[in-house]
Amino acid sequence: MATGTIISLGLYFLAMLGIGFFAYRQTDTSVEGYMLGGRQLGPAVTALSAGASDMSGWMLMGLPGAMYVAGISAGWIAVGLIMGALANYYLVAPRLRVYTEVANNSITLPDYFENRFADDSRLLRVIASVVIVIFFTLYTSSGVVAGGKLFETSFNLSYEVGLYVTAGVVVAYTLVGGFMAVSMTDFVQGCIMFVSLVMVPFVVIAELGGPGQAIDAIQAIDPALFNPFKNASSGQSLSVIGIVSLMAWGLGYFGQPHIIVRFMAIRSVNDLPSARRIGMSWMVVSIIGALATGLFGMAYVTAQPGVSIDPETVFIYLSQILFHPLIGGFLLAAILAAIMSTISSQLLVTSSSLTSDFYQAFLRKDATQGELVIAGRISVVVVALTAIFLAYDRNSTILNLVSNAWAGFGAAFGPLVLFSLFRRGMTRRAALGGMIVGAVTVLLWIYLPVTIGGQSLSNWMYEIVPGFVLSSLTIVILSKSGSPRDGVTETFDRFRQTLLGASTKP
Repeated sequence: MATGTIISLGLYFLAMLGIGFFAYRQTDTSVEGYMLGGRQLGPAVTALSAGASDMSGWMLMGLPGAMYVAGISAGWIAVGLIMGALANYYLVAPRLRVYTEVANNSITLPDYFENRFADDSRLLRVIASVVIVIFFTLYTSSGVVAGGKLFETSFNLSYEVGLYVTAGVVVAYTLVGGFMAVSMTDFVQGCIMFVSLVMVPFVVIAELGGPGQAIDAIQAIDPALFNPFKNASSGQSLSVIGIVSLMAWGLGYFGQPHIIVRFMAIRSVNDLPSARRIGMSWMVVSIIGALATGLFGMAYVTAQPGVSIDPETVFIYLSQILFHPLIGGFLLAAILAAIMSTISSQLLVTSSSLTSDFYQAFLRKDATQGELVIAGRISVVVVALTAIFLAYDRNSTILNLVSNAWAGFGAAFGPLVLFSLFRRGMTRRAALGGMIVGAVTVLLWIYLPVTIGGQSLSNWMYEIVPGFVLSSLTIVILSKSGSPRDGVTETFDRFRQTLLGASTKP
């Protein structure tokens, strides 16, 4: 590897560790400080932290790979994601920020569910925590897989070494600095990703001779690559169900703990409009850059005699071929940034759940704040080791791992979060039933040996669609058969009054 590339990556690693140490010095020693940064995030950090933790390694590897293979028909995923993210900022962000504080200062999503529905049985907390641990294990593994592929492809290191290096650096700064370190590093990583996703497609298009010649090159390979209603890899036209399945990725935003926890941590509801403008601008430009990298990168690779690459490594290939080693190192750091920002967020959310929702709730109710922070740090290490173990299956594609976990959270938590914030008369039974039905539907849809038209259920329709619909129906039906527990409606009314007061402040 060129010296310039090593220097760039070395500086990146040092910067991330330095930010972690700085956050450690700035964060108080309470569990709220470690898990939520004391609810003091500014709008820019909130926006880029949410975006970077959302757009993981799949943004620079999975999504360009899908575009590389299928053409612009893969862009329906991007349309759904942008719509879902925007709706999340409007529907969930302000309400969740207020309600989690009104509901006994909830610091995790399971904590919020328990307090929102006055669940003294603790079933809501336990089942929500189990869902988080199961699906985040898959999700975190996808990031570790991406790190393994990156180190194997770019640095001629073994895949297994890549797993440990990627996870090791993330664990180091997450372990020390907690939520504040994760959010601050996410901000820096989001900036790196943004610059990279503008730079790479711009240079590739220039190498192809400009926009006109680049488009001609793609059409010469296969005109279907520019057909939004046809999958170029299979040659099959997209059905209405296929388009709905791709756009349904947007439904997942309402239930992603590592994203919506940023809304819980922002310092004020009045900062959310600024965060929304920053976050959505970043997201639109970054997604367009990722799609362009895959499509025009495919044209560039095809023009190189004897070159064959894994489609999910097209960004890596272009960064090595088209740029000076010093800049190439910066671009590889962008991939690491995308991977690490999501892994760190997922590690912290899973750690928060294990610490607050299991350890404190059932094992050590009188644990001191310092003890809970230590338990959280131990949980980070345990979850990371589990993710590394699962990532040893190198045959798993990044996009498939992400899609399964994304659907699981979207179906289990998405309807529950939305109804809990908008439906005053929602009951504990409805919350429990909706969460279970959503999660189980997704798992059955993925693993049942049933086919439709020769396709598995998951290939016929993305599992988040039936999961989200059935979870929502369950919540509506069960809410009609009972009444909320004592104090629940009064807390909801107090939440609405607080929200109204916050939104009218100058």
